Amino acid sequence: MADVQDIMSSLPDDKIDMIAATSVLQQQAGDIRQTKPNWSSYMQSQMISQEDYSCVSSLDKDKKYLQDNPTQCAKTLLNMLSHVSKDQTIQYILVLIDDLLQEDRSRVQIFHDYANKKKESVWAPFLNLLNRQDGFIVNMASRVVGKLACWGQEQMPKSDLHFYLQWLKDQLTVANNEYIQSVGRCLQMMLRVDEYRFAFVTVDGISTLISILSSRVNFQVQYQLVFCLWVLTFNPLLAEKMNKFNVIPILADILSDCAKEKVTRIILAVFRNLIEKPEDSQVAKEHCIAMVQCKVMKQLTILEQRRFDDEDITGDVEFLTEKLQNSVQDLSSFDEYATEVKSARLEWSPVHKSAKFWRENAQRLNEKNYELLRILVHLLETSKDPLVLSVASYDIGEYVRHYPRGKHVIEQLGGKQLVMQLLAHEDPNVRYEALLAVQKLMVHNWEYLGKQLEKETEKTQGTAPISGKA
Repeated sequence: MADVQDIMSSLPDDKIDMIAATSVLQQQAGDIRQTKPNWSSYMQSQMISQEDYSCVSSLDKDKKYLQDNPTQCAKTLLNMLSHVSKDQTIQYILVLIDDLLQEDRSRVQIFHDYANKKKESVWAPFLNLLNRQDGFIVNMASRVVGKLACWGQEQMPKSDLHFYLQWLKDQLTVANNEYIQSVGRCLQMMLRVDEYRFAFVTVDGISTLISILSSRVNFQVQYQLVFCLWVLTFNPLLAEKMNKFNVIPILADILSDCAKEKVTRIILAVFRNLIEKPEDSQVAKEHCIAMVQCKVMKQLTILEQRRFDDEDITGDVEFLTEKLQNSVQDLSSFDEYATEVKSARLEWSPVHKSAKFWRENAQRLNEKNYELLRILVHLLETSKDPLVLSVASYDIGEYVRHYPRGKHVIEQLGGKQLVMQLLAHEDPNVRYEALLAVQKLMVHNWEYLGKQLEKETEKTQGTAPISGKA
């Protein structure tokens, strides 16, 4: 993974796009720098030692003090974080530490070295602050943790890492979180480290990113979260699994709506990685087909007409256009159908109404332990979209009509009951398609019932027999 690390470490900060000057955390940090605590009163009341007082006072006057006294500075700052309780003072110490690290990334090693020497955890003082009530303290502590985890030679231990990533993930879902850009920035840093990516997946991080991106968020947060997906896709295993989370449909929707060039750029970069990074060529092909299915080709055509200052965009548009066009040429109707079903975005594309398609492919819906049928049944149960419900009902009916044991399979999968429930759906199209599917599911019974009715009618009324089948 060295090549990925090289790419990540060489990324200029404007690519990460922190827009530091306007983030809430940065604005507040600017105010906090102006209000230095009265360190002498802390020493006089014996809340800090003479040694800590001398150190922090000297640091306040000149940051160069750190170069000559690195161990003492780490000791004093960590000591004060643990022993001072006043919010304003904790805020100031955190800003001081963050400024020292921001000036020179190698300084994170000072804190690691001191903690190792003392056989203490460098993470504990900061992670403990994540439980505080003050929003600034919590998010500035988180920012420092991110820098310690990413800029030093030592990686975060598993239990601390799990706790921190879970915390970041939870912060993303806090309603109206004014610090959401800061949370996103920490994730952008953390996920550049390959070893941290899988830990993020284990706390269900990808699902959370996708869930937030599918709701309405401002373009800056959109950019940051898509950036997180982008760095995740540098890992070939994660690039292969990514679309199981419905990444392609969600990003395709954002691409068609977005007006910001940087959001367009980062989405195209994700799509490129989803084709380039998987080691399994079949997965890359499936990703191409999914993009075609989600109308990405149309967006690429529109983007080709526009002028971009960023060469990355032009290069990615050309790459994607070529790959998607090639995939369309190789596309069998079954590939197209399977991709549409897996995308959960069913529509009346030509394959559904093609009798030839169903004659040739109905039995293929049994492949991979009925994977596609299970998805159709799941859509009948969970989808709220009348179009999806109509098409899924129709497909189940066609499968039953063309595969002799289809009725039994659908019954076993719970599909028959779900189709029957749709007979009472509020949408007339759903009711109509459900009715047709029910007829196909019960057609043998209906033939038998029709014959019985004929006999009964002849006996009782002496009328002409019923012609045709129900």
